[in-house]
Amino acid sequence: MSRTSTQQDLWEAPPDMLHFETARLAKGYRHIAGLDEAGRGPLAGPVVAAAVILPPGERYPGIKDSKQLRPAQREKAFDLIREKALAFSIAEVSHEEIDALNILVASRKAMERAVRGLAPVPGFLLIDGIVPLETEIPQQCIKKGDQRSQSVAAASILAKVTRDRLMEAFHRRYPQYNFKQNKGYGTREHMEALRTHGACPIHRRTFRGVKEVLTAETRSPVPDLRPLDRTP
Repeated sequence: MSRTSTQQDLWEAPPDMLHFETARLAKGYRHIAGLDEAGRGPLAGPVVAAAVILPPGERYPGIKDSKQLRPAQREKAFDLIREKALAFSIAEVSHEEIDALNILVASRKAMERAVRGLAPVPGFLLIDGIVPLETEIPQQCIKKGDQRSQSVAAASILAKVTRDRLMEAFHRRYPQYNFKQNKGYGTREHMEALRTHGACPIHRRTFRGVKEVLTAETRSPVPDLRPLDRTP
């Protein structure tokens, strides 16, 4: 009797989340940094990237791909990473820059900013995805890196929690779009709000779903009247 894919998964060993870090440490590299970003797909708000250097050889079971964690678990892991990391850096690229550059270039730019914010300077980079950074620091791109590397997973958590908090702050300014719930993604409710109210200043004007509304609307965009309150 053959096993289903779900049954097979039960028999598979979990990935060694320190495999990539251990391999680079064995080659003499120090200060291995993991990098990831959050916010490539939404229709509004910035893209946020994080870079994290964790103590070599230390395992933290609560640190895994941010998408696999509930919000409360992410918040707990966020605090743990900030406490335990040898260094971390968080950077963002605004919606204006995303529209000017395109989201792929903007995501890479956010990661490069995060790397420049690290002290000490990392000796090697582990990057989620397949697009290398423009840097002289040795690097390795890892498909699904946030599921395979503890350092990358830590970066995914810092980026995700930071961006979620930013979108909750934007929700207080533009409650009609319910950014607190959808985080800028194109949910049915968000798309209906776009059609009803038009775009607000943080919408990405080059993104499908927003640019059509801008082309069709005759009203002025929702005004930006108040300073952003980033208080959680």
